[in-house]
Amino acid sequence: MESPSPAKQIGRPRAFQKVEALDSAMKVFWRKGYQGTSLSDLTRAMGINRPSLYATFGSKESLFKQSLDRYVEGPAGYVQNALEKPTARAAVEALMLGAVNVTTDRKNPRGCLMLQGAMTCGGETEAVRRDINARLSAGEKAIRRRLRRAQKEGDLVSDVDAGALARYVVTVVRGIGVQAASGASREELRKVVLIALQAWPK
Repeated sequence: MESPSPAKQIGRPRAFQKVEALDSAMKVFWRKGYQGTSLSDLTRAMGINRPSLYATFGSKESLFKQSLDRYVEGPAGYVQNALEKPTARAAVEALMLGAVNVTTDRKNPRGCLMLQGAMTCGGETEAVRRDINARLSAGEKAIRRRLRRAQKEGDLVSDVDAGALARYVVTVVRGIGVQAASGASREELRKVVLIALQAWPK
């Protein structure tokens, strides 16, 4: 019996693993940003054709949002783990070092997927930019809640502005992503973390 040709196989949505295809899409968006990624880039990386992409993942915008979800659950899963550390300082250190590890991991594109996406969005992609910003804002709020909890538990001095401290942490973490995308090494960025932690409230 003659086996299906590669051309026929590539058009069938059930001929590929959805999670693997989503991981491939995520890395393309991560490397090129939302606006810089074409449908041809995606179908080539995912090993499917456009009808299969649309049938399985919806539009390019929908695929990007699913890729962001995948990123949060996978590479950026360190964030939730960090916030569960027993002390606020340990949580913040884990956040910063986690950012360094993910953004400089040779298995991944350099930098942060969300930042790469946000910086390349504009005009007709305004809805995507708003979604990214909402996710980034939610992350900052989670850090702020963790710091305020630490204050209630006596783990963090009460006279520090938890909101300002959360913004400081986010600024460092996002800066790590930008520096990693520009080529900073893991060693260099870990030194940045050590310096940043010296500002921790005593």
